[in-house]
Amino acid sequence: MSAKKTTKPAAAKSTRTAKAKPANAKASKAAAPAKATKTKKAKADGKMSALDAAAKVLVDAGEAMNTKAMIEAMAAKNLWTSPGGATPWATLYSAITREINEKGADARFVKVDRGQFSAKK
Repeated sequence: MSAKKTTKPAAAKSTRTAKAKPANAKASKAAAPAKATKTKKAKADGKMSALDAAAKVLVDAGEAMNTKAMIEAMAAKNLWTSPGGATPWATLYSAITREINEKGADARFVKVDRGQFSAKK
């Protein structure tokens, strides 16, 4: 019997070309330009946003309010009405806390107690 000689098949060349990776990936991220900040524009129809209306209600009230009371006051003064959401006070609460966290000292609102917000003086 003769011994068969087995050979390994030649490695197939990849058709993909390798992209050059920077030696320090963090350095390339740092060199990227900063994102432009969004600027708020007045709505074309003249309606206020819920946050703008809440800030106005708090300034007019001169005292701390919870978001349910703010929503009721905004509707009573015809500043803003819910477009049909089930829990507009929860959405407003989230938006106010987000503004406080993102803007810090420049925020229009101050959290004075659990669920209570006041206009920044």
